[in-house]
Amino acid sequence: MLIRWICLFAVAVLSPGFALANDTGKPPPTCAPKNWNEVETWRDWASHTPPANQKNWAEEKTRWVNNRDVWRNLDRLYIAVTGGKVVTLTDCPFGDEMYFYIYQHYDENGAFHLVRTVFYEDHLFTLVMRKTGKLIDLPGPPVWSPDKARFAYGVCDLLNGKDNLAILRPTEDGVKAEIETTIPCGLGECQLAWESASSLTATCLKSGDQGNERKRVRYTRQGDKWGATTTTLK
Repeated sequence: MLIRWICLFAVAVLSPGFALANDTGKPPPTCAPKNWNEVETWRDWASHTPPANQKNWAEEKTRWVNNRDVWRNLDRLYIAVTGGKVVTLTDCPFGDEMYFYIYQHYDENGAFHLVRTVFYEDHLFTLVMRKTGKLIDLPGPPVWSPDKARFAYGVCDLLNGKDNLAILRPTEDGVKAEIETTIPCGLGECQLAWESASSLTATCLKSGDQGNERKRVRYTRQGDKWGATTTTLK
């Protein structure tokens, strides 16, 4: 357990699957220990190797200090919701599903706050919808199209077996996927780039089982659907 905690808080300072793309969101999870043994394990670890909370929170504060809709107090991140309501995200140190939150920024285009949620050996990005306060989890950060009508994410994570790409558009109460698919990550990252409001490319320079292929996938919007064309690069 000690090794897990060291790895967990190390991952917090290293910026990088599944998507709940057609979900309107879920309420914040509740953090509670399953039993007293979990409390004692956390207490023993924290007394010998305190987590790097202060450093993480100091870096995070530079991103919300001028935003009156966001505030952190110790392990709790508070985010304002329309109508005077509030979403409270509480870090959870207990068990194998431990997690903590790092605020990123407010996204004007999607009307949501972007929060990075960090787990042991994994992470995802949580959209906190300003209108409803609901949470929507995505495996990668949003990359907006030139017309700001939709965004894409692409994630290559060999450790967690992720090779996902999706194009989504905001809706009245969440987001909706126009396409969810996979990309030829291989042994490297795939870089996303919008060529136009209706064309997205994913360039994967280490595709294949040995990482020795170079591929580019172009996604083109045709009516209400997206078509994909794969090109092998020289």
